Amino acid sequence: MKSLLIIGAGMGGLATGIYGQRNGFATTIFEAHTLPGGQCTSWKRKGYTFDACIHYFGGGSGQTRHDAFWQELGALPCEMVETRECASVVFPDGTYVHDYYDLEKLESHLKALAPDDAAVIDAYIDGIRAFLGDDRFSKMVVGSFWEKLTFLPDLIRRRTYFKHTLGTFGERFEHPLLRQAFPLLHSSLPDFPLFMHLVKHAHTLKGDLAWPKGGSLTIAKNMAAYYSQLGGALQYRQKVVKILTEEGRACGVELEDGTQHRGDFVVSNADGRKTILQMLSGQYMDKRIANYCEPNPDHAAPFAVSVFLGVKRELSSYPSALVVFLDSPEIIAGVRCEHLDLQIYGFDASMAPPGKSVIKIELFSRPAYLSGLYHDKAAYRSEKNKIAEQVITLLESQFPNLREDIEVVDVCTLHTWERFMGGTQGHNNYPHKPFNVVKSVLGLDQTFTLPGLKNFFFVGQWATSAGALIMNALSGRTVVQKICRQSGVKFRAGT
Repeated sequence: MKSLLIIGAGMGGLATGIYGQRNGFATTIFEAHTLPGGQCTSWKRKGYTFDACIHYFGGGSGQTRHDAFWQELGALPCEMVETRECASVVFPDGTYVHDYYDLEKLESHLKALAPDDAAVIDAYIDGIRAFLGDDRFSKMVVGSFWEKLTFLPDLIRRRTYFKHTLGTFGERFEHPLLRQAFPLLHSSLPDFPLFMHLVKHAHTLKGDLAWPKGGSLTIAKNMAAYYSQLGGALQYRQKVVKILTEEGRACGVELEDGTQHRGDFVVSNADGRKTILQMLSGQYMDKRIANYCEPNPDHAAPFAVSVFLGVKRELSSYPSALVVFLDSPEIIAGVRCEHLDLQIYGFDASMAPPGKSVIKIELFSRPAYLSGLYHDKAAYRSEKNKIAEQVITLLESQFPNLREDIEVVDVCTLHTWERFMGGTQGHNNYPHKPFNVVKSVLGLDQTFTLPGLKNFFFVGQWATSAGALIMNALSGRTVVQKICRQSGVKFRAGT
């Protein structure tokens, strides 16, 4: 029986272990932390659950290929909670723009707000309906390469939706508030592709995108339990510091305590830069890989700082995702902010004690800015406190007297993620290369191997260049398929 040694119990590592066990390999996952999931995690503070991972989860309706995939991994069944709107935007004068999932409600709301934009509103809703009637998108993501090719005619027919980002489509509105609101409907990312937003809308309307009750750690724990049930070995508090090689072939790992483990294949779900530059001492690089390893310290990254507030208020009537425009721009975490992006977890009562709620505020920042502070612990703590104070003060325009109801404050930065999972750029552990959504979905822009090194594979964010849980988990299936072909084994996906 051939063996797989897997570094890290994130989505990619767990999926590799599960599919490896299914296909007759002896697998061991070495996880430096005490919990599975990597970035797919949440934590508790005084009865409040804080989740910095996901905004929604693709699966749960029982009707799509997404569901079948997550069931193969043991992630489902899991109790899911639906939300009313994709996102809402509120302006200083109190006007709300709601992006409701219910299309009749959405149309009525938008046309009441901006009747002169009726034609653009109709085009938007028609775009959502264009992706409602089938499961093509989940098959595009989860299906085989040949299945994906069969959908090209459908993509061509819908090509008009591929021409726009949220930002460029938003420019079609005449109403000034819709022009400002529309580019921010997906995590305040104006460059987010319009077709992905339409697909998200359609799949949520069908019940296929929802929130896993209790947070994302539930998904990771389900998968870890299923992996153990299949006979896989998951070892916690086992940090890999070196990948062993012989004659250009990966043959084992060395742990922090000096112990070595031998195997036929090594799969890394760890940070790509640390894997290449430290665990492999930079031996297996060409110009392309060297460029991928370059950091990007001055890029203002989304979700670089998250401020969590545990408040003794019941907030189930509030939108789950809310963009709050400020009266005037503020410099927060070293970046000019015109609005704050909130996740309000009143829709999931399990995230807080009875009658209470969690608010998460997600901020842009630059790795270089945070790195400059991190070396001075006092300055770093002071800046985190300053960020929290700024945010709380600004939110009191929407939540009067909020400060007196706050019971817990927790500030998570890129350095929090570095400490938590050993990355080099917080949760932004991607190769330094342009991200192409379409190529990522089609599986055409992935980095699984290194030049000159056999029997070694990447999974997770470094392989996919995407933060989506499903893409990272899929990389584990892809790698096991590759290992099966190399080993002359017929791949089995499910039972």
